[in-house]
Amino acid sequence: MQTGISTASLFFRKPTEDALKFLADNGVPCVEVFLESYCEYKQQFGHVLKDCKGNTAIHSVHTLTTQFEPQLYSINERAKKDSFDLLEQTMQTAEIIGAKYYTFHGGARFKRTPFKIDFGRVGEITSDILDVTKKHGVTLAYENVHWGYYNYVGFFSELKKRVPELKATFDIKQARQSDIFYGDFIAEMGNDIVTAHLSDYSEDGKMCLPGKGVTDFKDVFKRLDKVGFDGAILIEAYQSDYDKETELIESLEYLTKLAQDVFGRKIN
Repeated sequence: MQTGISTASLFFRKPTEDALKFLADNGVPCVEVFLESYCEYKQQFGHVLKDCKGNTAIHSVHTLTTQFEPQLYSINERAKKDSFDLLEQTMQTAEIIGAKYYTFHGGARFKRTPFKIDFGRVGEITSDILDVTKKHGVTLAYENVHWGYYNYVGFFSELKKRVPELKATFDIKQARQSDIFYGDFIAEMGNDIVTAHLSDYSEDGKMCLPGKGVTDFKDVFKRLDKVGFDGAILIEAYQSDYDKETELIESLEYLTKLAQDVFGRKIN
């Protein structure tokens, strides 16, 4: 098990490579690299990141919102092909930097019309996506996202029946934004959780860094421990959730100590 920080927490503050170097220079043991645009999906950028990571392990990669992931499920074959080409590029970059997991938003559901998922089709395409990631030594981890396919409890279970190798990323802020208790998502994902994105919120509902708000992280960790979690606990915050960048490191120290106490073992 590891604790770390996503470079997404420095989005708008530092370019991705500088964010990674900042975290590495501050001794963060593992990170998720948040790739911010199309040029960052290319192999050349992977080599830039590799030079910046120092001794920090790259646990996972994540891509920006809806740049290509929803189109992987498109009925438009050209859009689908272009998106799979971008997926291939991204996984090549993930392989270069040694990422083990791909945190995946998946399909989007923006329209306010009734929406019914064809799990047969979604399962088949998700299997194709997983085949691409596996080719590069990367495991696909579907994330609960309030605007995505996985914004309710039950989606992951249905998809897992069709894609047995699928893993999961648990995001506590996305659970809040879906207005669903975080423990229900943890229970559904179970021991398939490989990544946990953590943030906090204040009494008035404003997001903040873990340890600065009202979230009962002891309960979060107990629930993760109960399902056999042994992945990476990562801070994923927004740039407006804190003032000084050193606060990220302080928050990580808080989470690491608490996790060691609850899980009863050393966190690497």
